[in-house]
Amino acid sequence: QVQLVESGGGLVQAGGSLRLSCAASGRTFSSYAMGWFRQAPGKERDFVASIRWSGSLRYYADSVKGRFTISRDNAKSTVYLQMNSLKPEDTAVYYCAASTFSSADSALARYNYWGQGTQVTVSS
Repeated sequence: QVQLVESGGGLVQAGGSLRLSCAASGRTFSSYAMGWFRQAPGKERDFVASIRWSGSLRYYADSVKGRFTISRDNAKSTVYLQMNSLKPEDTAVYYCAASTFSSADSALARYNYWGQGTQVTVSS
C-alpha cells in the first residue's frame, strides 16, 4: 500500500509559478512510476506529467510542455511538479498518482494509488 499526500496548491496570477509536492508513504517508493493528473470542474481527469522510477524518462502533456517539470527524490519519497508560466486554463485539482507498472506514463488506468488532490487556481 502507498499513501500519497499532495501539497503546494493555491491561488496564483497568470504568468506565475507554483511547485506541487507529493509525499509518499511506504518503503518501495523508488520502484513506482509516478504521475500528475488534473481535473477541472465538469471535465475528465487528464494526464499532466509522469516520471519513471529512476527519473530517466519523463513525459508531458502537450499543453504543459516547456512550462512544467516533473522530478522525484527517491530518498525523500517525494515527487514534484514545478509549474511555470501558469495560465488560467491550468486551473484544476491536481492529483498525484503511483503505479506499479514501470511504463504507466500517461495511462490513467494503470495508476494504482491516488492522492486526495490539491487545488490550483490561476487568475487572469
